[in-house]
Amino acid sequence: MRPKLFLSRSIIGLVFLAAFGCNSDPSTQTSAPAVTSLPGVGNQAPEWSRDATIYEVNLRQYSEAGTFAAFAEHLPRLKEMGVRIVWLMPIHPVGEKNRKGTLGSYYSVKDYTGVNPEHGDLEDFKQLVRKVHELDMYLILDWVANHSAWDHPWVAQHPDWYTKDANGKMMPPVPDWADVADLDYDNHDMRTAMIAALQFWVREADIDGYRCDVAGMVPLDFWLTARAELDKIKPVFMLAEWDEPNLHVAFDMSYSWSFHHLMNAVARGEKDANDIESFFESEAQKFPADAFRMQFTSNHDENSWNGTVFERLGDGAEAFAVLSAMVPGMPLVYSGQEAGLDKRLAFFEKDVIEWRAHPFFDIYKTTFNLKQTNKALWNGVFGGDLRRLESTNDEEIYAFTREKSDDVIVAVFNLSGKEVRTTVDDASLAGTYTQILPVNSTGLSYSTSVTLTLKAWEYRVLVKE
Repeated sequence: MRPKLFLSRSIIGLVFLAAFGCNSDPSTQTSAPAVTSLPGVGNQAPEWSRDATIYEVNLRQYSEAGTFAAFAEHLPRLKEMGVRIVWLMPIHPVGEKNRKGTLGSYYSVKDYTGVNPEHGDLEDFKQLVRKVHELDMYLILDWVANHSAWDHPWVAQHPDWYTKDANGKMMPPVPDWADVADLDYDNHDMRTAMIAALQFWVREADIDGYRCDVAGMVPLDFWLTARAELDKIKPVFMLAEWDEPNLHVAFDMSYSWSFHHLMNAVARGEKDANDIESFFESEAQKFPADAFRMQFTSNHDENSWNGTVFERLGDGAEAFAVLSAMVPGMPLVYSGQEAGLDKRLAFFEKDVIEWRAHPFFDIYKTTFNLKQTNKALWNGVFGGDLRRLESTNDEEIYAFTREKSDDVIVAVFNLSGKEVRTTVDDASLAGTYTQILPVNSTGLSYSTSVTLTLKAWEYRVLVKE
């Protein structure tokens, strides 16, 4: 998503309504079905995505070189960490007109079928895709369909493809996004050209799908058509940067912004474990069972504009990293999180990640590799439902189990800044377990009740044998 600076998600929603009409009913803005009783697309999602995790790559900041080739050297490390889907932020030439900063924003696209020379050329990109596939991993591209750079050729060649203000002048979709011009989806020639550009990368470079920027600001009927056309080439994986159920008729996965903000609120002491229980109860009612939900503690927007995980989550950063990998959904890691990224990466300038050994790498490695072998943690309907376990400290302790086929996990989190002694009672607890986090090589036998003392933000993740 384009950096919003001071704009909140709710304001973006209002901007969306303003851009596509004043009616407050979102279903009238596109041809989307009503939010209730929606068919999801999880069953048409590529089979390889069912146990997948996702990793966001900021190429500009990933290395001094900032190239596809330099990033490719990290692929074996990401494979070891258990990453299945590699998501590249936009790789296209960046607009120069009205550019922000020295290097501009990835999300100001000057040529939808071009490659930013910062990163290499088309053949370099194809080579990266081949290396990703050789490691049994998959690659998706960030796609900016809502707007283009002001110096994109379409601006001069097809001015009718752009939204106009009351004075007949092209306009940005949001005032702060002054470096881009809003595309007009009432123009079907533009839609055809956009779909052709999407098809280009699947056909020419064999990519595996897209992460679609501000997907809810683009009419849903466009995404339905685009998805159908892309699937004719190969089964693709589609991620919507939006948090609404109706997009799942066209997309496999959407952002769980609500849970992200809830984790931040719990870290600040404004919400507690009971609020998390309420959230997942509501989530199960709102979203199709086969909808994949992306869980994250950071991404490029959050890191650059709202702070690092250590700024927002404090001493709970590790606990929330594990929690986001254990609850229903697909966990995301942003570039550098596995190295303990503790700075806000500059968005429009060069600001290279410091690569170093950090405990987060092994934490991600443990949880992500478990996800690939334990069906309880799979995505959407393919994984196990979350069932909370009662404790004697329900405000501070979030304990739950997930089960699918013969796979069972139990997790207990102290989501507070104080030590808590708690007892968890449930008939399903009885059994023998391996504690994978923190690592404990001794087998553990539990009855229907277990008493634990957990330090502030401490947790346990157990796999039933």
